[in-house]
Amino acid sequence: MSETSPITYAGAGVDTEAGDRAVELMKDAVRATHTPDVVGGVGGFAGLVDVSALREYRRPLLATSTDGVGTKVAVAQAMDVHHTIGHDLVGMVVDDIVVVGARPLLMTDYIACGKVVPERIADIVRGIAEACALVGTPLLGGETAEHPGLLGEQEYDVAGAATGVVEADAVLGAERVRAGDVVVAMASSGLHSNGYSLVRRVIEVAGWGLERHVPELGRTLGEELLEPTRLYTPACLDLVGTGQVHAFSHVTGGGLAANLARVLPAGLVADLDRAGWTVPPVFELVRSLGQVPWTDLQNTLNLGVGMVAVVPADAADATVAAVRARGIDAWELGTVRDDDGAPGPDGPAVRGTKGVAGGAVRLHGSYVTG
Repeated sequence: MSETSPITYAGAGVDTEAGDRAVELMKDAVRATHTPDVVGGVGGFAGLVDVSALREYRRPLLATSTDGVGTKVAVAQAMDVHHTIGHDLVGMVVDDIVVVGARPLLMTDYIACGKVVPERIADIVRGIAEACALVGTPLLGGETAEHPGLLGEQEYDVAGAATGVVEADAVLGAERVRAGDVVVAMASSGLHSNGYSLVRRVIEVAGWGLERHVPELGRTLGEELLEPTRLYTPACLDLVGTGQVHAFSHVTGGGLAANLARVLPAGLVADLDRAGWTVPPVFELVRSLGQVPWTDLQNTLNLGVGMVAVVPADAADATVAAVRARGIDAWELGTVRDDDGAPGPDGPAVRGTKGVAGGAVRLHGSYVTG
């Protein structure tokens, strides 16, 4: 029998000591998100949060959501910038929770990588923790998994999950929406975290590098692509507190119309004017650089609208003012009316999206670009 060298876990590509160093580097940032309701510290098998306050609810419902940030991580890896991607993760998860009117209670994260580089993992988690602090949600736990042979040494992916709570009779959604309601738009910060497969393909075909300075953007292409997803939870919770919101829609994959249709009841249609806002330069850049049809663009990217609120007409002005007070631009985007089923001048309405047999959204007019 021939002699062989002993096989160790480290030899197989997993460095547990590097994982421990990453935890040491990130734990202060994670701890900073902990509210007085968090029980215990960092490093336990499970995170604990005191929910005694739920006894005050008549019928508390737990809301849950999970998501990642898609191929935007490829841009972060290419630029070796990892502290912003956490904002994207929190935005994609927690802002889905608030759509039903729920207050987020906690968040957890998961990072899979080919090789644990402690400083890189700590940067990612610090970004997640920073965003959690901004939305008042404790980062209660997480996991970093090293997958040599499955992912390259420079590759990683991130995912997260959150849980929130809402009173059963306060759940927002299609059941509350009425004809005559107004749709209020909240501005996006840019591309957010959807459609990057399209965006990256356009850039690849055009032969543009991430370091390229783009005058109309006022910065490099890479800096624009890494602009973090806007966090809407604080502004939305302000609106929930007024009791004047019927529904929210988080504009993610599928674009504005497809996501808004999910929170409208059957028999109603939202009429939205494409000329109601100016599409930010990055979207026009993607369109012109790749000769992407507007229909494909609006069905993939947010085009400058990251969240919408559906409110009674007499609450529209106050809603716009409240959102702007949070530092987010907002404006009236359209109205909700009875759906006569007739095709409009710009084609059929968008309906039946994401498996929801709900209402419809009709976009009309032409987009305005700066």
